[in-house]
Amino acid sequence: MTHRTFSKTLSANDVGSTGGHQGGILIPKSEGELLTFLPPLDATVKNPDAWIDCEDEMGTLRKFRFVYYNNKLHDVGGTRNEYRITYMTKYFREIGAKEGEELEISKGVASSTYKIRVVRTNVPQQDEQEADVVRIKIKSGWRRVH
Repeated sequence: MTHRTFSKTLSANDVGSTGGHQGGILIPKSEGELLTFLPPLDATVKNPDAWIDCEDEMGTLRKFRFVYYNNKLHDVGGTRNEYRITYMTKYFREIGAKEGEELEISKGVASSTYKIRVVRTNVPQQDEQEADVVRIKIKSGWRRVH
């Protein structure tokens, strides 16, 4: 296999429309194939990370941080034990990404640069009554494309 692609349905929190603090896009530990697609991180180190170079749909090179927040394994009273990709908020704002659209990330085996793009979908517009309603969907949203 020379090329792999994964996609995630973007949540309101992912694109910053909830106004809350965003810790980055969650990569569930159960997504083993996706985790092997991303750079390896050493769990014996507290909060290991790797910067990943990504070329977006406009050809702009962007750097995102892949991090394993693991203070639960290293600190008494630590609570975090999760993988995330951070530093994406600016990208999402610049391209006007919306909740319900798809983030795709792909990479060829011989490449060190990932490709990212937001796949636009027909996201239904909210009417005025729903404009103040915040919907929270708790799910991974990640899937293997090909």
